[in-house]
Amino acid sequence: MALETSDIQNKLVDNFELIVRDFSQQHDIFSFEVNSTSILEVMQFLRDDKTLRFNFLTDVCGIHYPDAETDRQFAVVYHMHNWVDNVRIRIKCFLNGENPEIDSVTSLFLGANWQERETYDFFGIIFKGHPQLKRILNMDEMVSFPMRKEFPLEDGGRTDKDDRFFGRTTDNC
Repeated sequence: MALETSDIQNKLVDNFELIVRDFSQQHDIFSFEVNSTSILEVMQFLRDDKTLRFNFLTDVCGIHYPDAETDRQFAVVYHMHNWVDNVRIRIKCFLNGENPEIDSVTSLFLGANWQERETYDFFGIIFKGHPQLKRILNMDEMVSFPMRKEFPLEDGGRTDKDDRFFGRTTDNC
C-alpha cells in the first residue's frame, strides 16, 4: 500500500498537534510548517516511524523575507525523501529576523553538515549544536550574508547604461 499524504498528515497531527500546520500539496511535494523549536523531534519521528520512513535528507536551504513580521523574516526549508514509497516532503520553519537560529539536524542526518554550513554562509542562520559552523564558500573575513535581501540589486552609480532602454522610466524622450 502506497504512503498517502493524508497518512503523513494524520500521523503528524496525532503526535505533534499544533506544532505542525499549514499542510498543502505543491506539485508532487507534500509541504507543511513546523515550529522551529521542534524540528529535531519532528524530523526524528519522520525518519524513525515504521510507516513514514523519511530516511533521506535531500536538502537544507534558507529564505529571507525582509518585509515579513519579525518572527517570520527567515525560513529554513528541509526536503526529505522516503525511498521505499518514493514520497517527498518539504518542511518549512520560520525564524526571528533579529536572531535567526534553529537546532542543527546533523545528529539525525550527517549530510546536513555542509548544507547547514552553506545556509549559514549565505543567510547568517545559526544552527545550534552544529559541529563546525563556519563559512564554506565565502571568505571568513566577510561580515555580510550575500543572499539576504538587504542590498540593492544594482549599483545606483552606474553610468554605462540608460534605464530608458530597459523600460525603467516613464519619460517618453
